[in-house]
Amino acid sequence: MSGSRIARRQARSHARRRGRNDLNIVPMLDVMVILIFFLIFTAVFSKTRILELNLPANVPQELLPIKTLELEIIVRPTGLEVADRNSGLLQAFPATAGGYDYHSLSDYLARVKARFPEKKDATVLLEADVPYDTIVQVMDAVRIYEGMQDGQPARGELFPLVSLGDAPK
Repeated sequence: MSGSRIARRQARSHARRRGRNDLNIVPMLDVMVILIFFLIFTAVFSKTRILELNLPANVPQELLPIKTLELEIIVRPTGLEVADRNSGLLQAFPATAGGYDYHSLSDYLARVKARFPEKKDATVLLEADVPYDTIVQVMDAVRIYEGMQDGQPARGELFPLVSLGDAPK
């Protein structure tokens, strides 16, 4: 006899499996494909917009040029006020139960833009605790006009250079 029964059985078993020492990566690839799809479909895609703001500069009065329109939009809990820094209040838009009247503000600013077409900057002055949504809507009304012109929808640029500041008491 050339060995025990156990040795022969092991030799037969090893002979059958000889040449099969490659690695099976199919299950690992299946898991990776599923993970990739899961990560892609659960990813949050957000569109971020950045709006550039310019802070008003403190320039000494003697260095200022001859008085021109210095447009200010003041946001108060009682309403919106359009003013000229040099001459005072131009127009007031009282707040209603439904909120601020952004459309009337935009229409009025379009009339101001027609009188001062070269003017590109405006300052939005805010009282304390103004909601962020209100700030954004006022800035949109100051920057862009959306309305009707000759019976057609129209959109135009009003005062694209918007500065923010604190409202006077």
